[in-house]
Amino acid sequence: MSESTKVILIRHGETEWNLSGRWQGHADSALSERGVSQAVALGERIKKESIDHFYTSDLERAQHTSRLVGEPSGWVAEPMESLRERDLGVLEGLTTDEMIDKFPNEYQSFRNDGSDYQVPDGESFRQFYERCSQALEEVSFRHSGKRIGLVTHGGFLGAIFRYVLKIPLDAERNFVLLNCSVNRLEKTDKGWNLISWGDVAHLDGLDSLDDA
Repeated sequence: MSESTKVILIRHGETEWNLSGRWQGHADSALSERGVSQAVALGERIKKESIDHFYTSDLERAQHTSRLVGEPSGWVAEPMESLRERDLGVLEGLTTDEMIDKFPNEYQSFRNDGSDYQVPDGESFRQFYERCSQALEEVSFRHSGKRIGLVTHGGFLGAIFRYVLKIPLDAERNFVLLNCSVNRLEKTDKGWNLISWGDVAHLDGLDSLDDA
């Protein structure tokens, strides 16, 4: 039996737009003061671990998180575009109230029309899910038997949770997607296993927001 491949998924630290309720997608927002503290705390915790390969979404909120997390261990994350958040097209950068005001039809479809609805200029949830699962499979195949760290986004984590546990895309979410959380997966000859999820023990009193 070949050695298992271990993947640590990390959601980026809290951002200013997380605090103000703006939907980010491929648009970007700086880490908040608390987001920086979250990433620093995670870096101190995770330096005790061995990671063979370290990747990050190429969006700045994830890259900034990866720099803070990797610094104590000397890890430098390689950017991967496929680790990005879902492309929300015309809805990016808006609060929910602004979406309802500016794009009421698109917002209603986004919320109610299922996984195949494609936001104008963006991705459907199914397209996003397929991108996320392919990225996970590609990186795990490339580094079979190794320990891999991925700094990414709440939406990516949610897609992977569904993929690993074979949860239908249209099923209501009943799991957390916390800022700067540690989420562990393992791949064996029999497939993927979820080892732990939503671990924020390192934050020690720092709040961690769930994804929208």
